[in-house]
Amino acid sequence: ITRMHFQWDWLCLSVLIINSVTAEIENEETLGADVEVEDFDKQSQEADVDRDKSSLEVVYRTPEPTGEVYFTETFDGVLAGWVLSKTKKEDTDDNIAKYDGRWEVEELKENTVPGDRGLVLKSVAKHHAISAMLTKAFIFDNKPLIVQYEVNFQEGIDCGGAYIKLLSSSDNLNLEYFFDKTPYTIMFGPDKCGEDYKLHFIFRHKNPKTGEYDEKHAKRPDVDLKKFYLDKKTHLYTLVLKPDDTFEMLIDQSVVSKGSLLEDMIPPVNPPKEIEDPSEKKPDDWDERPKIPDPNAVKPDDWDEDEPSKIDDPDAVKPEGWLDDEPQYVPDPNAKKPKDWDEEMDGEWEAPQIPNPKCETAPGCGHWVRPMKNNPKYKGKWKAPMIDNPNYQGIWSPRKIPNPDYFEDLHPFKMTTVSAIGLELWSMTSDIYFDNFIICSEKEVADRWAADGWGLKKLVASANEPGMFSQLVTAAEDHPWLWVLYILTLALPVGLGVLFCWPAKKTDEDTDFKKTDISKPMMKEELKQEREELEDDEIELEEEKENEDTAED
Repeated sequence: ITRMHFQWDWLCLSVLIINSVTAEIENEETLGADVEVEDFDKQSQEADVDRDKSSLEVVYRTPEPTGEVYFTETFDGVLAGWVLSKTKKEDTDDNIAKYDGRWEVEELKENTVPGDRGLVLKSVAKHHAISAMLTKAFIFDNKPLIVQYEVNFQEGIDCGGAYIKLLSSSDNLNLEYFFDKTPYTIMFGPDKCGEDYKLHFIFRHKNPKTGEYDEKHAKRPDVDLKKFYLDKKTHLYTLVLKPDDTFEMLIDQSVVSKGSLLEDMIPPVNPPKEIEDPSEKKPDDWDERPKIPDPNAVKPDDWDEDEPSKIDDPDAVKPEGWLDDEPQYVPDPNAKKPKDWDEEMDGEWEAPQIPNPKCETAPGCGHWVRPMKNNPKYKGKWKAPMIDNPNYQGIWSPRKIPNPDYFEDLHPFKMTTVSAIGLELWSMTSDIYFDNFIICSEKEVADRWAADGWGLKKLVASANEPGMFSQLVTAAEDHPWLWVLYILTLALPVGLGVLFCWPAKKTDEDTDFKKTDISKPMMKEELKQEREELEDDEIELEEEKENEDTAED
């Protein structure tokens, strides 16, 4: 029974470890963190694609919007409506100020979907700027704003961005002069430099009192974004702004950040009602010390501040065999002066020093010095003990006064109308791929658009995924502790096989038990003796019965 319990324990442990490995791989396929998955209409499964076919056999059809949209772009046809900037970036060296970065329309390098093309940033260490007018302006009124597009960092990303700008409507908006100072309403998308992985959502808020604009930045997502920048896959970026002044940012239709425009932006949309009085200054006699040295304390007479912290140990004895006359280092007897050594130029040659071989077997060499020990008489510099400060007034702070710049905007969703979309980027990595832009107000429209575009790319990429072994190795590269689980998982079947299949060792109890059960051959005399004993027993039983009958009579 004990053995069976032990075997079942091993079996349960193996199941737990295998489940742990499986769960880790599943987590690698998501965000690697607690990411809220948006309810999706499963429209990506409705794409007219045979899941068993390779990417070379996929039949691609350019996505078509299924509802009201303000802008769409697939880059599958003629690049119409897009305008390259002809201006220069301000406050930048003239050698790199010009927006002369090259753009191309081409297919993906990997996991290609034949016929599906995108806009690709091609130049390194150059400024790029391209923009297009919306089909119709988006007015922030009572409809949500949904901005969605695809990005693939085909060569990874060292330092650069892939964000977009929704340009503010104005009478003098000229896309040929689109540059970094062009007023925008919203900036959204991925950005990375060094090990800083960002997903921007910035909107420019108009101060109702002054008319000036301030940038408001959404708080950083709590999830690890590194994977999306380095896996060379196409990812879907979505921003949703709602009239109730809330927002959501999604990657691959999973929410990575959400919040309120009133509460989760930096700096806050609305300034504080009160501020510290800038004209107030802390009084010179204001005492902020909670503790002070006791003014009545006196240093004890026996307090000796001159005692050192360490002294020679008087009880130490020089180890027996210590070589007082031997130096710790001696000239190397095998060293020879180099042939090109010039004593006039290089000075007198001396052999390099090596550890004295005689000291290797001795407790020590050279002059013996007593070791140091803590001085029991050491007290250090005397200081008066601390007591509560009777004059303590607390930490000073200026008084609060009404904020003269205070205002309250209860609906920051009502932003400046948007009439154009633009990409104004600098990158140290080339071949950043953009595709399938859509701006709309209905989630169903954006989901259908995603299913026909990004959903198809995801399907092809999944079909071209490496086998399970490669995925396990990749997961272990990111999380080395997985190697321990792998080894245990491989070792468990062997251990279980040994436990369940290996013959059990016979115990002494089993042996004794079996010995008593073994039939022993009987001799003729033994049989005769047994028969006589049985007959005697029968005679005794009959006599006892007769005696009982006599007693009853």
